[in-house]
Amino acid sequence: MRPILALLVLVMSGALAFTAKAQVFEPESFTLDNGLQVVVVPNDRAPILTHMIWYRVGSADEPVGESGIAHFLEHLMFKGTDEVEAGEFSRLVAREGGRDNAYTSYDFTAYFQTIASDRLDMVMELEADRMTGLALDEEEVIPERDVVLEERRSRTENQPASRLSEMASAALYLHHPYGQPIIGWENEIRQLGEEDALEFYETWYAPNNAILIVAGDTSVEEVRRLAETHYGDIERRAVPERKRVEEPTQWAGRRVELADPQVGQSSVSIRYLAPSYNKALGESSERAPYALQVLEELLGGQTGRFYQEMVVKQEVAAGAGASYRANSLDLSEFSVSVTPRDSADLEAAETALREEIERLLEKGVSEQEVERARQRLMDSVAYAQDSVSGPAHFIGRALTTGQSLEDIEAWPERIGEVTAEEVEAAAELVFDPDRSVTGVLKSEPTS
Repeated sequence: MRPILALLVLVMSGALAFTAKAQVFEPESFTLDNGLQVVVVPNDRAPILTHMIWYRVGSADEPVGESGIAHFLEHLMFKGTDEVEAGEFSRLVAREGGRDNAYTSYDFTAYFQTIASDRLDMVMELEADRMTGLALDEEEVIPERDVVLEERRSRTENQPASRLSEMASAALYLHHPYGQPIIGWENEIRQLGEEDALEFYETWYAPNNAILIVAGDTSVEEVRRLAETHYGDIERRAVPERKRVEEPTQWAGRRVELADPQVGQSSVSIRYLAPSYNKALGESSERAPYALQVLEELLGGQTGRFYQEMVVKQEVAAGAGASYRANSLDLSEFSVSVTPRDSADLEAAETALREEIERLLEKGVSEQEVERARQRLMDSVAYAQDSVSGPAHFIGRALTTGQSLEDIEAWPERIGEVTAEEVEAAAELVFDPDRSVTGVLKSEPTS
C-alpha cells in the first residue's frame, strides 16, 4: 500500500492521531458563548483549507422505526434555506474552485468544504445559515428519498458483499443500534418524510451540539473572528442526552452465509466485539484500544502475520488481513478475513485463519514483532504533514466519539508504550468465539 493511501486508511479507521509534542498539527481550541467548540489546525503549505461542521448525532441516535433518518437529513441539508436556494450551496463552492460533501456515521454527521483559504468567510456564512435555516418542500423531499433508496439498492442490495456485511452487523450487535445499517432499512426509509427530517434537525442541529474544525492556511485569530461573526449569534438550544442501550451478554457465536452468482471471489471474515477508546468490554483496560491497534498492524497488511503465513508460506490464500476501529462512542469490533486462492479452497482458507488465531493465543507475540508494528504506526504520522483535510476528518471523528484533544496528542506516546503482554491480553479479550460472527461469501453457480 502506498504511504499516502496507508495514511488515509489510518486516519479514517482511527488508527492514526496527531501530537503537538511532535509539532505535526498543534491544534488550538476555543468555545463560543453559544457552546460551539472550535478547533483550528494551521497548515500554510498551500493556500487552501478545509472547513468542517460536525454534529454529535448519527444513525445510532435515531428514533425506533426511523432508521436512515440521520443520513436522509444529511441529503436534505443541501436542499436550501430561505437565503440559499436548493443546490446553490454546492454551486457556489464549485464556482470558487472548491468541493463540498458530507457523510453520516453511527455517532456523527459531518459537512465539509475544501476551498481556497480566502473563501473561508463565504463557506462559514453558508454553513451557519443551514445550521438553523433549513427549508424543506415536500416536492423536494420525496424525490430525495427516492435518491436514498436508489443509493441503498446500488451500494447494498446489488452487492453481495454488502448484503452479507449488513447481515453480519445485525448478528454481531444483538441489541445495540450499531446493528442497523447507517443508510437505514429499506422498509423504514420508505416511511420517512418532511416532518421526520425537520424534527430530527430541530432536535440535534444546535451550535452547542456541534464542533467547527478549520484546518489549513489560516490562523486562530482569523477563524475566531469569522466564527464569532457567522456562528456567534446562533442561539444554543436544549439537546437531549444521547441514550444508548447496552449490548447484552452473548452466549454463542453466529454464522452468516451468502451465496450468489454475482460473487467473483469467495471470502471468510470473523467479526468480534471489541472495546473502543470510549467504551470498555468487560474488564478491559483503557489501554486495550492501543494494544488492539498494534495487534491490527501486527496481523494485517502484506508484512503482517496473516499475509505472510497464509498467502506466502501456506499458499492457501490470495489475501488476508485484520481491521479494527478504535473511534466509537460505544463498543466497536475487531475483524479478521481471508480470501482463498481458489473458491474451492474456502474451507481450507477458513481453517488456516482459525489456526493462526489459535497459534497467536497459545504462543503469543514477540517483543520484536510488537516493536516493528509500533514503529510502523508512529512512522505514519510524518505523512500527515502534507495533508490539509486529513486532520479535520480525524479530529472530528475523535471528538464526537468521546476523545479529547489531549487524547489525540498523546497517541504516539501511548502507542509507543504498548507491550507484548498488553497485545496478548487484548487478543485474549477480543478473540472470544461467543462474541463473534463468521461471515461466509461464496459463489452460487447459475442454473
